[in-house]
Amino acid sequence: MAESYVEKLSFTLLDAITDKEPVVQEQVCSALCSLGEARPREMLRACNEYLRQHDKLAQPYRALILRAMEMVLSSHIHQLDKDTASILILLASSEMTRTKGLDCDWQRAASSVLVAVGKRFINQVMEEVLGRFQPGVLPHCSVLQTLASLSVSNAFGMVPFLPSILSTMLPMLGMAKQDALRVVFCCALQHFSESTLEYLANLDQAPDPTVRRDAFAADIFSAYDILFHHWLQSRDAKLRLAVVAALGPMSHLLPSEKLEEQLPRLLPGVLSLYKKHAETFHVSKSLGQILEAAVSVGSRTLEVQLDALLATLHTQPEKPGPDGEDLAAADSVRAVSVRTLYLVSTTVDRMSDVLWPYLMEFLVPVPFTEALTPLCRSLVHLALKRQEAGADAFLVQLEAHATLPSPYAVTTRLLVVSSHPYLGDRRGAASLRLLGVMRQSIHPLLAQPWETAIPLLLEHLEAHTEETLSLQEWEEKLLMFLRDTLAVVSDDTWTCQLSLEMRKQLPSYNRVPQEKNFLYKCLGTALAAAASREVVRKSLQELLGAASYQQQAEHEGLASCFGICATAHLEDTLTQLEDFIRSDVLRKSSGIFSIFKDRGEQELEKVKSALILCYGHVAARAPHELVLAKVESEVLRNMFQCFSTKVLGIKVETKDPALKLCLVQSLCMVSQAICSSVQASSFCFSRKAELVAQMMEFIRAEPLDSLRTPLRKKAMLACTHLVSLEPALEEQARADMIRGCLHSVMALVPQPDREDGGSQEPLYQDTVRALEDLLAGLLQRDMTPRGLQIMVEHLSPWIKSPKGHERARALGLSTRLLRHFRQHLHVSALVPFHNLGLLVGLFSPRCADLCPATRQQAVDCVYTLLYLQLGHEGFSRDYRDDVAERLLGLKDGLVHPDPATLFHTCHSVAQIIAKRLPPDQLISLLLTMFEGLGDPDKNCSRAATVMINCLLKERGSALLEKVPEIVSVLRSKLQETQGEHILPAAQHGLYLLASQHCAAVVSSLLGSPLPFDSHTCALWRALAVQPSLTTQVLELLLEKMSRDVPFKESRAFLLGSSPHRVATLLPLVATCALYEVLSAPASGTAVLELYPQLLVALLLRVSCTVGVQLPRNLQVKERRNTGTAPARSLEPCSSAVDALQALLLRGGSQDVAQCMQLEGGWELLRTSAGHEEGVTRLASAMARCAGPRLPLVVKALVCTQNSLYEIQRVTSTAFLAELLSSNVVNDLMLLESLLDNLAARQKDSSTSVRRLVLRGLANVASGSPDKVRAHGPQLLTAMISGLDDRDDPHGLVALEAMMGLARLLDLVAPWDLRLVLLHTVIRIRPFFDSEGWHLTGTHSYRLQEGQGEEHCTVTGQHLRQEKVEFREASIRLFGHLNKACHGDCEEVFLEQVVGGLVPLLLHLQDPQAPVASACRFALCMCVPNLECEELAATFHKHLQEGRSLHFGEFLNSTCKHLMHHFPDLLGRLVSTNLFYFKSTLEEVRAAAPMLTGFLVLHAEPEQQPQVDLEQLIAALQLLLRDPAPGVREKSAETLGRLVKFA
Repeated sequence: MAESYVEKLSFTLLDAITDKEPVVQEQVCSALCSLGEARPREMLRACNEYLRQHDKLAQPYRALILRAMEMVLSSHIHQLDKDTASILILLASSEMTRTKGLDCDWQRAASSVLVAVGKRFINQVMEEVLGRFQPGVLPHCSVLQTLASLSVSNAFGMVPFLPSILSTMLPMLGMAKQDALRVVFCCALQHFSESTLEYLANLDQAPDPTVRRDAFAADIFSAYDILFHHWLQSRDAKLRLAVVAALGPMSHLLPSEKLEEQLPRLLPGVLSLYKKHAETFHVSKSLGQILEAAVSVGSRTLEVQLDALLATLHTQPEKPGPDGEDLAAADSVRAVSVRTLYLVSTTVDRMSDVLWPYLMEFLVPVPFTEALTPLCRSLVHLALKRQEAGADAFLVQLEAHATLPSPYAVTTRLLVVSSHPYLGDRRGAASLRLLGVMRQSIHPLLAQPWETAIPLLLEHLEAHTEETLSLQEWEEKLLMFLRDTLAVVSDDTWTCQLSLEMRKQLPSYNRVPQEKNFLYKCLGTALAAAASREVVRKSLQELLGAASYQQQAEHEGLASCFGICATAHLEDTLTQLEDFIRSDVLRKSSGIFSIFKDRGEQELEKVKSALILCYGHVAARAPHELVLAKVESEVLRNMFQCFSTKVLGIKVETKDPALKLCLVQSLCMVSQAICSSVQASSFCFSRKAELVAQMMEFIRAEPLDSLRTPLRKKAMLACTHLVSLEPALEEQARADMIRGCLHSVMALVPQPDREDGGSQEPLYQDTVRALEDLLAGLLQRDMTPRGLQIMVEHLSPWIKSPKGHERARALGLSTRLLRHFRQHLHVSALVPFHNLGLLVGLFSPRCADLCPATRQQAVDCVYTLLYLQLGHEGFSRDYRDDVAERLLGLKDGLVHPDPATLFHTCHSVAQIIAKRLPPDQLISLLLTMFEGLGDPDKNCSRAATVMINCLLKERGSALLEKVPEIVSVLRSKLQETQGEHILPAAQHGLYLLASQHCAAVVSSLLGSPLPFDSHTCALWRALAVQPSLTTQVLELLLEKMSRDVPFKESRAFLLGSSPHRVATLLPLVATCALYEVLSAPASGTAVLELYPQLLVALLLRVSCTVGVQLPRNLQVKERRNTGTAPARSLEPCSSAVDALQALLLRGGSQDVAQCMQLEGGWELLRTSAGHEEGVTRLASAMARCAGPRLPLVVKALVCTQNSLYEIQRVTSTAFLAELLSSNVVNDLMLLESLLDNLAARQKDSSTSVRRLVLRGLANVASGSPDKVRAHGPQLLTAMISGLDDRDDPHGLVALEAMMGLARLLDLVAPWDLRLVLLHTVIRIRPFFDSEGWHLTGTHSYRLQEGQGEEHCTVTGQHLRQEKVEFREASIRLFGHLNKACHGDCEEVFLEQVVGGLVPLLLHLQDPQAPVASACRFALCMCVPNLECEELAATFHKHLQEGRSLHFGEFLNSTCKHLMHHFPDLLGRLVSTNLFYFKSTLEEVRAAAPMLTGFLVLHAEPEQQPQVDLEQLIAALQLLLRDPAPGVREKSAETLGRLVKFA
């Protein structure tokens, strides 16, 4: 063919080079190479032309074309003419140097083309390349790379050019500044040197044997000088490696004397690179080449370098291990003892004058506290000796000695250490004795009073031990002693001096907070006795400024000091506190005042705690009438100012627990002070609600795991006092307070002991009493049934708590509150106790509580409530009712742990309640007891059931109107309870109601919402206990299931959307209820009686609900239940299927149900796609396992064949059609009637019915094969009619006809078959290529039903599956028809065989395995009719079932035999194959060009006229743009093979 044909092929392939898939790109290159193999010149020129025409083609694609050209040149260089070579050299040179980029694939590909051409046309290539390698101008990197590559690929042709190249290159080395360019120069020098060495080693084969090493020595040395002395020092690791790689071969070309001269520097330079590079391969290789060169010239320098060389190559660095040292810590021990002084003072004479003043100096300093006891004893002994010497000698003027402590200091010191008298070897008694002997020196007026008071104190200490002494009482005695002392002295100066000394000693006790705390109290006592207000103000100011607030214990002491001081100086105390608050101390800024500058935020919280506590003590100790006037204006305002902080104007409360406790404690003191005032009743406390809210906030924040602090108690005490004040709390605030307080106490985890070993019981009891007082106070303000109910409602959650200790606390509290209510009840008129039933229903189940004490308290509560009812009826408080009094006699029975005795007692309690309960309270009592069913205490829950049954039995006849309410409540409570005993009791109760009010109970249960919960289901099953009741229920449910239409049409809002069916509620609920009744084992008798009716009704219910949606509200519930994995689906069809399954199990057809389960029939019945198959499997199972019941079932189903509902006709037809596949129809004599019935439905308006009719007729081949010949014409006529069905837009009837024919062919008479053979083949041929309908969305078929329409939707996926079945069925039927014609194939039929060959071959690659398998079968059946042994052998070899098919190998072999034996078929096969280029199946589209390629490959050139090459190339060109990469790949491969026709 003309050159233009190859060019067209080339251009077609080159247009596809831009494909995004690498595999396609590679195949295009391979196809180009195939063209180049046949026509190298034309292919190369076409590539050249294409690249010049497409100047803007991207670099990666240009590189691919150049690589293809290089591959063709490499294998066909000797066929290349000079003109084409010149064209390619210019192209490659231009492509190589078009951009200045370094080292890209495009440039390397162009360079490779030049190198390939250079293998034969070296002079022309060098002429072009050297033209781009001019002196004085840095060349393009690719030029250097090309020169280097040419020297490697064609050393003999290249070396003669090297002298001139080197002379041009050397000046350029100094011009190269970029490391990347230097690397290229080094690589070029390396390859030049290597090619030169190769040339010199093979001079005998060289074209110019006169070339000598000396011709390169000078240039190489010049280059060496630059590389070694300049470039090797670069920081670029890549350049250093390139330099050392070049130095190796260059060293062989250096002059001998120059090499010898350079070795002392060269070798160390190379060796140094070992330290700079982790990868040392190139360094070692170059080093070896240098050493070879040195040895070759006999260098003597190597001996000198040998040691360094070996050391570098073989030595390894050593890393010393770290050393450590141990450090020893020195301990310092300091021991001081003064006990020896006592011995000296008592045994050595004349020591009094010496030791007395000396020992007095050690009395006050705190560091000598441990020696205080022997010190005091020594001083007492010395004092007594001096006393014996005379009064004047004993009296020591302490003020006269500068080194001795003052009387104030001695008094203060000895009082403080006496506050903890048993410490330090009973230093309290020793200190008091010393104080007693020094009373005259302290103050003359104290001699007589102390002589009496101090012995009393010592007697108190002697009467107790450290364990029995109350420190609080002891401190009070000491403070009273101090107050009496100050009163006796009655000297304000002395008092002020004493207070000054006390302030002075305060810092000394920072490490002993208990003693410092007492010192604060002493100081407060002194200040209270002081008359000087100036001294008081100054003292208080200094105390606030100098206090150690970080010590929590000091807060109480400081506050006590202020409180005691306020008893006499309230105004001054409040003034000093307020001034301190207004100072900078409490501000979080950098200007914090004086001593607080270094205190952080945490310490500020402690300062606030102390101040708040101070206000509390001030309010508690100061005169209450005076406090009342200042409580809101000063005390509370400043307390809350300390408690909260303002940040950017926003109030922020602290989270410090200590601060909260201080605030609560102080508020409790304030509230107690207000209530203790005589003016409390007339006082209107405006901040009452605010304080209560604050207390509740604190109470809620308290932890429930333990009771560590008195915060709860104090806060509730504060609330108790506050509640009694005006104004009254709002109802919501009152409720919140009750709930919060109850939760804070009731929920406490019982912990009998604290971690520190102390018992928390006193604190707990105090807290409970505070709660009782609070609730009683609240109840007292509303002594009505409503007020009582509100209080009990708050207690109710705790009364029903799952935790025993919470119930016990709640019942105990309830008992006391009810008694309080009864004691303070005053009924002025007869009023109803309207909530008696509710209250009795709450307490009465607790009579069976696990705790015996709680049971008795519950009886007490019921007892009190009954008397409250009597009181409201007008009976006096002292009236005794005989019935109510019987409750007290039952308390003994509640102690017994035996359940029988316990519940018998509960029954008796219920009887008493029933006798005294007013009629209008009965329903409220029942409903409340129903609440008790969910009690976490199982005993109480059982007691509730006992009491409910007792009440229902006694008074159930009056509950007809309340049945719906009772059933509803019972069902809801069953949902909430978990006890095993609840459900049987509830079922029994419902059964009792149903026995009296059956219709009402059933109606009420039908009103239960869907989906039924498990308890509602159990209630339904409870109605199946008695056979007669079960029959009534089943009949009622069947009637309700069929009363309404099964679904309603619902139009979608979107235009064009198809309508959908929504299930009606009543039939759906009845179906679900029917399932539950059928599930009860006791319903078996009634089910056997109604079995046929139930089976037909439920099967039709299943069919009518296929594809039916739930109502929208139930859809939401179904989605919500998805995550909880319900036992049964609410979906309408699934509900019907479940009921049908239950019917089979209960009706004795367990084998049928089991078969359906094993075969997946139940799941199929639930889906639109599998419903027919599910019905089929049900019929099959019935035929196998329930044959005797079939006649009645068949009779009922035949009646539904004329149903207005198409889906019912489909279901019945499917069932009957499947029965024909079983021989049981012969045994039951049903065959003829079934055939007649199905034949009559061939004209049904439903496509599905007509399709199922054909299936049933074909099933005769399985169930009654011996009857096929007798009915052959009828069966074949029906199948052919199905093939020609014109009312089947989707061909489903035809599909069934094809599958039926395949089953019947082997059984019908041959003559009957020959009559329809050709018609059948022609009719099924189009189905070979059924690949899809190209539909979007869904399609539906309509089913007339009166005035409405019914829709069955088939998804696009289902249609695609059907198309697979079309292909498989038609192809397999084609194979069977061929099989039937073996040895007797008519010419017309053979023509059909040849026409089907191409689709059969291509569909071997069908993505659906069944289709591919059918093609194997059909091909194997066709090949005998072609009468070609080689082809038959090929088919036999490759197409055996179970053997994997290598499609390419098989197709190659098949095309080879076809073209050999049937060469005239080429044109027909290729043209037929072109149709499949547009197949929707990717695999078929890929196989089609393969088939064309192999046909062309094996066809003879003279057969070319049969093929329209223009059409073929155009089609392949379109395939090159196919979205599937595999198709594009195969198309490119085929294009490469078309060169055969060139």
